[in-house]
Order: sequence, then structure tokens, then C-alpha cells
Amino acid sequence: MTPFNLQILTPDKLFFDGETDNLIVRTTVGDKGILARHEEYVAALPIGKLKVKLNGQFRIAAVSEGTVKVSRDKTVILVQSCEWADEIDVDRAKTAKAKAEERMKLAEKNNKDYLLAEYKLKRAINRIETWNMK
Repeated sequence: MTPFNLQILTPDKLFFDGETDNLIVRTTVGDKGILARHEEYVAALPIGKLKVKLNGQFRIAAVSEGTVKVSRDKTVILVQSCEWADEIDVDRAKTAKAKAEERMKLAEKNNKDYLLAEYKLKRAINRIETWNMK
């Protein structure tokens, strides 16, 4: 397969900058496979996973909301956070999950505190699930 340039950026850092020959991202309308010379494309990314093919094998990462922009020469992913599955601190994710569940119990449904706790719960569950896929 023909490689293409992929950049994954978070507010904190350039998470990944290199070549891949296959990328699978979960968009708000489903999974999308990206190969070299893919048509131009922009999509929103929910909390989920992405798979980057490196050295013939897929490497999985947990991502928080963002966007993917595909052009002829490069694909750029902008997300709030990104972690490789094998680098996730699963104990921290489990603690975050428990805290979020407790906050949801205490907050009034659909108020700001509840919605923030719900978001944190989704992130924690995604990180745990991604860690389990490593």
C-alpha cells in the first residue's frame, strides 16, 4: 500500500507525525477508512477509537472529540486528547469512571454538572475499552 502523512494534534502536543498506509477513524456517522490519495474529506469525531497501521500492524488509540481533515497529501486529526492503548493508565481511568458515576448520581439530570460528569464517564469508559484492546 502507498503511505501518506498523518498528523494527530491535541491542545498540548503533536501526538503523532509520520507515515501510515491505513487509518480507521470513528466519525459521528460511523467508521471511515482512509488510504493514500483519499478524496478530500472533513468529519467530526466523537469520543472513540482510531487505528493507525504502523509497520504492518494496527496501533489503537483512544481519542476525545475532534475533527479529521483529509487532503490529497496529508491527513490531520485534531482532538482534545489521544492515548495509545498500551500507554493508558487503566487504574486512573477506572477511578475517573467511578468518580463520574458518583457525580451523575448526585447531580440533577441534564444540568451542567450532570452533563460534564456524563462526558467524563464516556471518556473513562472509552479509555478502559481501548486499553482492553491492546
